[in-house]
Amino acid sequence: MNDLTLYNTLTKRIERVASSGERFTVYFCGPTVYNRAHVGNFRTYLIEDVLVRVLKLAGYRPFVARNITDVDDKTIRDSQKVGMTLSKFTEKYTEIFHADCGKLNILPPDVEPRAAEHIGEQIAMIETLVGHGYAYESEGSVYFRVSSFEKYGCLSNVSGRELKTQALDSAGKRNMADEYDREDASDFVLWKARKPGDGENFWKSPWGEGRPGWHIECSAMAMKYLGETVDLHAGGVDLCFPHHENEIAQSEACTGKPFVRHWMHIAHLMVDGAKMSKSLGNMYTLSDIEEAGFSPDALRYCLISGHYRQPLNFTMNGLHAADNALKKLTKYGEILAEFSEIDVPSCPVTWSFLGDAYGALLSDLNIPLCLGNLFKKFGNIDVGELGHGKKSTLAGEFFALKYALGLRLERENVSIPGEVQALADARWEAKMQKNYALADELRLKIEASGWLVNDAQTSFSVEKSENF
Repeated sequence: MNDLTLYNTLTKRIERVASSGERFTVYFCGPTVYNRAHVGNFRTYLIEDVLVRVLKLAGYRPFVARNITDVDDKTIRDSQKVGMTLSKFTEKYTEIFHADCGKLNILPPDVEPRAAEHIGEQIAMIETLVGHGYAYESEGSVYFRVSSFEKYGCLSNVSGRELKTQALDSAGKRNMADEYDREDASDFVLWKARKPGDGENFWKSPWGEGRPGWHIECSAMAMKYLGETVDLHAGGVDLCFPHHENEIAQSEACTGKPFVRHWMHIAHLMVDGAKMSKSLGNMYTLSDIEEAGFSPDALRYCLISGHYRQPLNFTMNGLHAADNALKKLTKYGEILAEFSEIDVPSCPVTWSFLGDAYGALLSDLNIPLCLGNLFKKFGNIDVGELGHGKKSTLAGEFFALKYALGLRLERENVSIPGEVQALADARWEAKMQKNYALADELRLKIEASGWLVNDAQTSFSVEKSENF
């Protein structure tokens, strides 16, 4: 097994990632299915996908759980707006999310628990917290008493007066339903008493009818499917506080054991240098990107091309650059097309040629350095001069990196416009008649239209120019 190192948000340093058992347990915070996921969401999911692929390639045997949040304020509110039951409404957006993941070549998790299907587990966990004195009931709701958990703030370094201010702001801005009668502004809700606006979206509990708070679902489902201690937990940096901080508190107060050994957080996505917001109209979905003429593969490349711990500025120019980079990588793949792709990740790889690129992935998942090393190496190798054995080795390494990055590298079947084809035919005829001046003139017209003509000994081909 190759060693992978990642920055651990809990310890604030880069550390070797290690498994505590036969399998490497991973938990990802999944989507809240009240709308389509946007490019900011998918940056996180795509980085997580590369992580899983690298874990598999490195021999870690990851077992991944990624939840679906299908019961919270937003799902209830929006389902009622359109007159749909909560289950049908959330199933609609879950299916859309799965379809988008398929287009983006995101591997499905090993298990995908849904919050509404695990109410019993959440209630049982809340009962334990109440019994241990970490939680209390107030008017049918149950809250976690933050002051009772001494380690609170260990992940985000939020404490004292700052904790109370941030908790109140977070509750007030993100989830007004958390504003019940609490002992302290920093306490967070575990169970919400039924309100008139909840409609039929409630469950019975020891404290009366209601529903779980947002934070408890991840702890309950992670522990059910992965055990009381998880090897790695990842999500967007915006979840670090309060969501992940609350997960640690409620989980460790319940079990008395460390909840997560390694925390990974992916930085924000900016759009044209600004924060994403509905008012700015820059919350792009995959369908928006496709309507703009870009493929899901180009979006995938664009969103993974920056380092996960640095904010990424998403632009249409960046998508053009990603598209051109994919075309270059596709050509590399075509050069090695005589070799069958290896069965990644079960087939061992020697890393004689592209070890620097693979090593970058193992070093804090440095995808931009991996891509830079990959392009640099191919620029310095004359593949045609390699013997069959070395070329086969290079192909295996290239296909392994292709798998790790989740790149399909399929050449698009582009329809050549009739006028361009006519110019190309006329140019070939001029060339055959040795009218080279006319042939050059026609070639320039073809290039001005955004196409290139490539001559072989007895024929020619036309392809889209990378500059268009």
